Amino acid sequence: MNKIPTDRQGSPAPSRSARLLPPRPDTPLSPEAALARKQAREQKDAQVRGVASIADMREAIRHASRGLPPLSEVPRVGVLDAVAFNAQAAKGLPFIITDLVEKWPLCALTPQDLREDFGELQVRARVGDYVNTAFATDRAMQDMPLREYLDLVADADADPGLPPYVGNLEMRALNRLCHWPAYFRKMGPPRFWLGPARTVTPLHCDYDDNIFAQIRGAKRIFLAPPHHDEFLYPREANAILFGSPFDPEAPDFDRFPLARQAALTECIVQAGELLYVPAGWYHQVRALTFSLSANRWARAQPLVLSGAAPA
Repeated sequence: MNKIPTDRQGSPAPSRSARLLPPRPDTPLSPEAALARKQAREQKDAQVRGVASIADMREAIRHASRGLPPLSEVPRVGVLDAVAFNAQAAKGLPFIITDLVEKWPLCALTPQDLREDFGELQVRARVGDYVNTAFATDRAMQDMPLREYLDLVADADADPGLPPYVGNLEMRALNRLCHWPAYFRKMGPPRFWLGPARTVTPLHCDYDDNIFAQIRGAKRIFLAPPHHDEFLYPREANAILFGSPFDPEAPDFDRFPLARQAALTECIVQAGELLYVPAGWYHQVRALTFSLSANRWARAQPLVLSGAAPA
């Protein structure tokens, strides 16, 4: 009989895969300590992106977006090499690349394949009202094996509430099944998003360029340009992440009257497509079917500011 490993208190020790999950949020810091941590993070973020100031970078992105033409629809283009991608991205507008992601081995896997091949992989699911607590450090999360999560959401259509959502999670076992194009000089690690229809990430913006691969299923995405944050009641989560309480799918103009002036463009990203979201663009994402997506953020000066192709 195999002995179950225990920690020093005699409780079952976490598996190696469980330990790969990001740590839970720390206990609340004092205001002074929180400010010091925020300043240190902003300094590091600026250094990584090769800019003097994250605040100045945000303002430059908003300023550049004021010269953009209106976006009536998100264009689709064929596969681009790195030089062509950078030339297109330097225009500062979102676009979708077809015929690229569909060739990834991960696209061939069904939910049943994920259950059988990766069922023991530890995941962390957003539970409860994760829309209104999307950018809170203490939002409700539940850790479980992937197999358990897939069983939990198998009948999600029968429950009118928000289905649990595995979002923004590194799942390194899946990385080898993705063939990311080298569009950015530096990229963060792949982050995976898995869940049934009706899982949603509310309106927000990241001040990093983003390539978003739709691997299985389809998602509806609303987009708004960076300078329209003045109409979207932004709230800072950190220096490179801002959320908005406005819901473009259920607009409440009594609460948010300025949002009438926000130029929102809707697109559907289908399986096998890759969406480029420029730094600073607000976006809201909803799964229309059972969906598996992955994304990577650039870790460099946004292309709309540099306009340079990779060396």
